[in-house]
Amino acid sequence: MNLSLRHMRAFSSLVAMKNFTKAAEQCNLTQSAFSALIANLEAGLGLKLFSRNTRNVELTTEGEVFLSIVNKLLPETEQALSVMKDQAALRTGRIAIAALPTIYSTILPKLIGRFMESYPAIELVVKDVANAGCVELVRNRRVDFALCASASSGQDLIVEKLASDTFHFVCRKDHELADKRLLSAATICDRFPIIVYEQASSIRQHLDAAIYPKHWERSFEVNSLSTAAGLVMAGLGATIVPTLGLTQFRDAGLRIIPITLSLNERDICLLRDKERTPSLAAQAFMDLVRQHCAYEVKRLNPSAP
Repeated sequence: MNLSLRHMRAFSSLVAMKNFTKAAEQCNLTQSAFSALIANLEAGLGLKLFSRNTRNVELTTEGEVFLSIVNKLLPETEQALSVMKDQAALRTGRIAIAALPTIYSTILPKLIGRFMESYPAIELVVKDVANAGCVELVRNRRVDFALCASASSGQDLIVEKLASDTFHFVCRKDHELADKRLLSAATICDRFPIIVYEQASSIRQHLDAAIYPKHWERSFEVNSLSTAAGLVMAGLGATIVPTLGLTQFRDAGLRIIPITLSLNERDICLLRDKERTPSLAAQAFMDLVRQHCAYEVKRLNPSAP
């Protein structure tokens, strides 16, 4: 037979109440429905569990054995159901996300705050890594999804474009190009060295691809936008950054100038495993990101209308 939670609760209630009418009331069932449930349990087991008399109901020897089983199974089953109900209601759970540092520092803080306000018991883990790291973490199923720049979908990944950002030339106000309103890649590439980013950076990969087979003349190579910002503010060069990187360069002494590239936009994507069904908690956070990502990118762009 299929032993159900209803069977165990009815059995346990009858043991406690020793009376069909009272046990049926406790289980919110009519007496006939309750009696049918107990009869179905006994028939399924092929055993008489209760001895009935005019005064009350007593356990048989076989009923005593079954009671010891139910006393162990019922609390564990109810606890398991409670855990799953909490998962379904987003009262508990865990989400692991990988994100580019520029996405983590600009778009995610506000969304994390909003999500945690709605679902305070959900554990949220965010790893800030380079683009290749985002792909690797998704492929190895160490995160539920990633927020990164454009990546190849392959056969195992789903890449969903959420928004796109553009690129900007950043320099001090005393730079030779500081009075320009718009710059081309050719103008910079042919005459002016820039601060570039290390090879694994999605910014570097996009900028290199945009002028291939030419190369940018480099003044410095750095790992982080904050380092580039320090060098620019010190008058040691200029750099090119996407919209999401501009928060590091909000300084009165700097100029931010739009630049046109052959690959003018960098896609901001949600990356996930094609074969993995997201948890309800992960799905809720992905929906939140889908709803607000494009707006947040546009809000950060000083050139946007």
